[in-house]
Amino acid sequence: MSGTVTAVSSNGEYSFTKPNRASIRLLAGLGVEGDVHAGVTVKHRSRVAQDPTQPNLRQVHLMHEELFAEVGEAGFAVKPGDLGENITTSGLDLLGLPVGTVLRIGDEAVVEITGLRNPCLQIDGFQDGLLKQVVFRDEAGSLIRKAGIMSVVRVGGVVCPGDTITVELPDGPHRPLDRV
Repeated sequence: MSGTVTAVSSNGEYSFTKPNRASIRLLAGLGVEGDVHAGVTVKHRSRVAQDPTQPNLRQVHLMHEELFAEVGEAGFAVKPGDLGENITTSGLDLLGLPVGTVLRIGDEAVVEITGLRNPCLQIDGFQDGLLKQVVFRDEAGSLIRKAGIMSVVRVGGVVCPGDTITVELPDGPHRPLDRV
């Protein structure tokens, strides 16, 4: 199973969106070099307010480009980096991968999936009504989160658009993704 990096984004300041870059460098155990969310402990403001000493399981945010077409059908215009992701992918069912899946990205970088992004109200600040497109309840009442996945960096390296992503599933039984 493999996919492709379609865009990379980072921002050294707290901002909802992240500008696209020609490349980003992942740092083992930290995240994206120069990104405001990089660090051993949590950097997302809501998590810091709860407990600033908890481990950062949200070092690198990945989002599937296919989501942009899906929300586009509902009238929303979203492009890579707009929802704060670091790596935009194509050709992978990110949301269907289990916890502990390893993604080898490009020639060097390796990340391990920790869980689902828990989208917040800032998404509606970006485009009113968009939050209901990326988090909602299905007919059975189950909460569905589509705003990407979170990961930690196991091996650092440079990541560029066009890089191949190779998937290595963990030994079973597989645990489905939950919010982190």
